[in-house]
Amino acid sequence: MVKAAIVGATGYTGEELIRILVRHPQVQIQHLIAHKSDHNCPVSKIFPWLEHILDMECSSNIDVEKISQTSDVIFLALPHRVSMGVAPDFLNRGKRVIDLSADYRLKNIDEYQKWYASEHKSKEFVPDSVYGLCELKRDAIKTAQLVANPGCYPTGAILACAPFLKKKLVDPEIIIDAKSGTSGAGRAASVALLFSEVNENFKAYKVGSHQHTPEIVQELGEVAGEAVQLTFVPHLVPMTRGILSTIYMNLRENISVFEAVDMARKFYLNEPFVRVRDADVFPEIQDVVNSNFCDIGIKVDQKRLIVIAAIDNLVKGAAGQAVQNCNIMFGLKETLGLLP
Repeated sequence: MVKAAIVGATGYTGEELIRILVRHPQVQIQHLIAHKSDHNCPVSKIFPWLEHILDMECSSNIDVEKISQTSDVIFLALPHRVSMGVAPDFLNRGKRVIDLSADYRLKNIDEYQKWYASEHKSKEFVPDSVYGLCELKRDAIKTAQLVANPGCYPTGAILACAPFLKKKLVDPEIIIDAKSGTSGAGRAASVALLFSEVNENFKAYKVGSHQHTPEIVQELGEVAGEAVQLTFVPHLVPMTRGILSTIYMNLRENISVFEAVDMARKFYLNEPFVRVRDADVFPEIQDVVNSNFCDIGIKVDQKRLIVIAAIDNLVKGAAGQAVQNCNIMFGLKETLGLLP
């Protein structure tokens, strides 16, 4: 039985981790720690759906020594810029850490400091961190001490593009048009996320300046073996969860949609959480919500390849992928706790 602690247990991602792990047959939650100091009570008082399921105390105190002595893995469901101040305490004690923030994803520290407007406080751990996109980094994840769980937008986008960049079928100039539900912004109060601001509205935001841009460029560049030029436009839609990404890539050679689908299916052969649809059949958010699947649809439009990917941003884009990483790290069946 793998013993786990969740630091940052009261945010949307923390709650989703709890939801998955309380039914996981091989992982036992040992500690729940809130990010905000106003939580110091049974977790069922914070999330009433947990009553008679998990009545564990949710503490506002990060007792590093106690947590380290009784936990095999630490999930850090903390905001960007906060994790890097917490992770070293556990890493220096030999604990395995899965960080759901962006603090260890970017290998170029200057890029991190530029896009996140913050000096990195524990940059010495960045070189050995493993980017936790399970389908592409499984072997490195198995032995990693620190896994940098991917961002929600990058997860769908990278999985959609990887088969075609790897085969050099498309130019490394990519346009990503992505739409996300409001939970992607976290649980903290914000005027922009008020019901009256979001309801019956639809808008682009952080056009050309979203912090996930360098993450996507970094990982797709590694897959392609060459620099990638990216145009990334995220949008906010009036729904709670889910991301639909429509991706445009220029083909280097003529190919039918059937050949493209076959290429993607071979690339993800035996991958339990990537589902490639038939030619000209496209996924919808409702197909993947509350699941760890990434569904992919493909269209060939003259000399352009259009790939559409759908994920649940809180599951495959965050907590579900973190549990998938945990399963890999501890030699468990990868789908444990993640299938209906």
